[in-house]
Amino acid sequence: MPWSERNTHHWHDWSLADLVAAKQGQRVSLVVPARNEAATVGNLVSKLRTTLMETSDLVDELVVIDSDSSDETARIASEAGAAVFASAAIRPDLGTYPGKGEAMWKSQFVTTGELIVFMDADLTDWDTHFVRGLLGPLVNNPTIELVKGFYHRPGEHGLDGGRVTELVARPLLALHRPPLRDLIQPLAGEWSIRRSLFERLSVPTGYGVELAALVDTLDTRGMDAIAQVDLGRRDHSHQGLFDLGLMATQIVGMMSRRLGTGPAGDEVGLRQYVPIDGSTKTVERTVSLLERAPLPTASASDMVG
Repeated sequence: MPWSERNTHHWHDWSLADLVAAKQGQRVSLVVPARNEAATVGNLVSKLRTTLMETSDLVDELVVIDSDSSDETARIASEAGAAVFASAAIRPDLGTYPGKGEAMWKSQFVTTGELIVFMDADLTDWDTHFVRGLLGPLVNNPTIELVKGFYHRPGEHGLDGGRVTELVARPLLALHRPPLRDLIQPLAGEWSIRRSLFERLSVPTGYGVELAALVDTLDTRGMDAIAQVDLGRRDHSHQGLFDLGLMATQIVGMMSRRLGTGPAGDEVGLRQYVPIDGSTKTVERTVSLLERAPLPTASASDMVG
């Protein structure tokens, strides 16, 4: 039986009660990295806490890692019932860097679960069954160590958004890690992982974190350690094209590093052009390619570069 049949599931394959029973004492940490998501984070936290903590025992702790927000993200998340930590304040002796991956890496110091579920904070069309689906393979199959969600996007063809996935991530996997071609949403922000694996991964501080986790799990554990789950419909706030350019640069940089062809430094200059009133404005952006070392060896100087 091919991998796509063995290890592809649907969220309704497991009931909430069955998953609670199957945990067998394992703790579940639900982590939401967030930056300037005041508009959506409160509803997200409130629904997750009510359904998965207060009326069931599936999730043991719900943590929001605030990554230098300039809005009311932290306050709103806290009032909704999350334990909120500023990324920069977690282990300040290890330094701090901007980025989604940094917030996720730092979450290991303030969570206790053997199983970690990550969810994006900007979701606008979703439900709490996302967590149920992401935990199903982990609690029912000890050989599974990482679970990726996939979903149906809004729009007539279900492909609205996903530009970096289709134009960057999927071509990179086709060229350099063909077994991962079976992953429907390799960049999905909804995924789960065993702590015993996550703490041994090198974690890009930026947007390369999701693809790096897949590539490194394939390389160290093999394809049978990975599963994917259909989460149904999902939508979120979309980034502008220029910000997606930054994301794409970090993803390509992450893969280049694993191919031994990455740049010598920890950052690259990205030049973008903006047409304004008949002329062209040049925008120079510095893109970080920093990666955090695996947790057991992490120290203030343990950056992968």
